[in-house]
Amino acid sequence: MELLIKNGTVVNADGSYVADVAVRDGNIIMVEQDIRPETMTEVVDASGLLVLPGAIDVHTHFELPFGEISSADDFFSGTRAAACGGVTTVIDFITPERGESLVEAFEKRNAIATPKACIDYGLHMGISEINMAVLDEMEAVVGAGIPSFKVFMTYASRITDEEFTKTLSRAKEVGAVIMVHAEDHEALEALRAEFIVAGKTDAWHHYLSRPEAVEAKAVEKAVSLAVDTGSMLYIVHLACAEGLAAVEIAKKNGYPVYAETCPQYLNFTCDVYKQPDGRNFVCSPPIKGKESQDALWRGIKNGSINTVATDHCPFQTYEKDRGVNDFTKIPNGVMGVENLYPYMLSEANKGSLSFERVVELCSSTPARIFGCASDKGAIAPGFDADIVLYDPSLDFVISQKNMHSTIDYTIWEGTAIKGYPVRTYSRGVLVYKDGEFRGTPGHGRFVRRCL
Repeated sequence: MELLIKNGTVVNADGSYVADVAVRDGNIIMVEQDIRPETMTEVVDASGLLVLPGAIDVHTHFELPFGEISSADDFFSGTRAAACGGVTTVIDFITPERGESLVEAFEKRNAIATPKACIDYGLHMGISEINMAVLDEMEAVVGAGIPSFKVFMTYASRITDEEFTKTLSRAKEVGAVIMVHAEDHEALEALRAEFIVAGKTDAWHHYLSRPEAVEAKAVEKAVSLAVDTGSMLYIVHLACAEGLAAVEIAKKNGYPVYAETCPQYLNFTCDVYKQPDGRNFVCSPPIKGKESQDALWRGIKNGSINTVATDHCPFQTYEKDRGVNDFTKIPNGVMGVENLYPYMLSEANKGSLSFERVVELCSSTPARIFGCASDKGAIAPGFDADIVLYDPSLDFVISQKNMHSTIDYTIWEGTAIKGYPVRTYSRGVLVYKDGEFRGTPGHGRFVRRCL
């Protein structure tokens, strides 16, 4: 063995216990008490620390084009930030151009990610047009290790209900899950137009143009189409109470419908859009009201929310400032990949939920839904040594100055965190220690997934 972590409290989704963790060749080989080190073994004393499986952020957008600009983090700075927050795997997105082969789009995106990624990564396939060539090629994409496809119900890349149904049915045939950005396009466009004509173009009206009802209507339709086809559906960045209610009904009736929410929806309310820096919080769906926030927390605690991911897609302040007088010009997206695990673990540390539930939400369930649960999501023999050492006694205040992204601000500025990661290992390699990044670009590997 090369690494032996001793005397820590191992936390998995199904329980916690004091044990040692031995690592060889990037894999966990033993989780037992009183393991003796071999010659040349590095021994790390984890007394008083929690030993956690690394988080899996299944929703990031690195190097995402947005007109003539792109999201602020590339695959190096984004995965660096992830590692420093205890995330050991991310799943980002491929956005094919119209008419482009899906497999060719994957190869291009993978070539961008491979030399930069500091931790392991997977990819989801975006779909913006539905035709026979795309539907046929979905099987080859699944064979390449990408069993997840994302569709939109708004934006220029939106698909029709008929196209959505065809995509769901095809995904069921090839063994894939469909992810959906659910907002009702016609309703939000009508509201946007109304506000623009009236000169109501501040950040608050971004929220008012995409209120709870706009998201709920789309979620309800998406769930209905999935139920009709019997296909797996994953609602990304769910933010509203009414949408969660539709998911809960489908779950109770035994349908494979999953819901993801994000830390920004759990920690903030729509009141942030009334602040002078409200444009910095602009994302879609927008952060909603207190009633929706409370519902999301109930879903976290009762199991109807399956995962917490970030939708990490930040832009620099000067780019957000393009919309200082017109919310329609604000690039949509906020940061979060470095804040995901610390925030959720802090909530557990404060007693809001258990540490086991955080591991379930941020590691084991994402691994299971997206097809990498044989290697990731647990501290157990045979799994990748993606390990986070967490000190529950540390007090930490988030600031742009102590984050590891390239962004010149953070919406989390001043947020007090109880407990914090002190080490992150990616396949047994130390990539973060005590506030400092220790990793290297190119260490991360593409994760082939299979449902």
